[in-house]
Amino acid sequence: MAVEFTDANFQELVIDSDKPVLVDFWATWCGPCRAIAPVIEELHNELDGKAVIGKVDVDQNSEAPQKYGVRNIPTLLVFKGGEVVDKVVGNQPKSKLIEILENHM
Repeated sequence: MAVEFTDANFQELVIDSDKPVLVDFWATWCGPCRAIAPVIEELHNELDGKAVIGKVDVDQNSEAPQKYGVRNIPTLLVFKGGEVVDKVVGNQPKSKLIEILENHM
């Protein structure tokens, strides 16, 4: 299961990570978020040890979405060295997400 990022653990698990981190900002009521969820899980399983893949529920955690200007969901941000290095908005094919992550590994 993909890592559950929260306002409480975001600094430790995302910002301080020594690996690239893909953060999926989502909500339970969001159709496109539900559509991309299986892809996020597959990436988590396939890239284990190479990248950290996880999700932030924007309804339960408001600090990180506000800080990074998340206005539409799903928004996927890639962090490396504590900084946002890539961003995509909306449902994306798995191949595109792998390509983006490989650029930062």
